[in-house]
Order: sequence, then C-alpha cells, then structure tokens
Amino acid sequence: MRYRPAEDPAPVLVAKGAGILADKILEIAKQYRIPLYQDPDLVEVLSAVDRGRVIPPELYKAVAEILVFVYRLNGKFPGPAR
Repeated sequence: MRYRPAEDPAPVLVAKGAGILADKILEIAKQYRIPLYQDPDLVEVLSAVDRGRVIPPELYKAVAEILVFVYRLNGKFPGPAR
C-alpha cells in the first residue's frame, strides 16, 4: 500500500499477488528492507481490491492498524511495534 496524505484520499493498493508473484513481492520488500506486516485475514479481504485503487471505507480500520505499525517503526507514534 501507499499513502500520501497530501495526494491520496485514502491508502492505495499498489501491489498484490498470489503464489510466485507474492513470493517475488516479499523478496523485493526484504531486499529493500521494507517492513512486513502479515495478516492472512487482511490479505484475503484486500485481494478483492483492484491494484491501483483506493482502499474502500469498510477497510479503513484494518488499514489504520497497518499505518500505526509503520508509524511506530518510524518512531512517529508511541507504543511498541508488533
């Protein structure tokens, strides 16, 4: 996902995949030291969102949890990263 508050009305799904493609996405994330937030239930729900589309409002709460995770990693939100 990508979220640029000044440009995006909500987070945008920028990549998704299953099988070999999912493995490649994870490999690239690890190569660039992008933190991984893994939640199989959220993956299932997000799989219905088209790549390049804004996350629908019914998923805002779940996506907010991911943003809190990232902000905590970056030291911009108090509390431990999970």
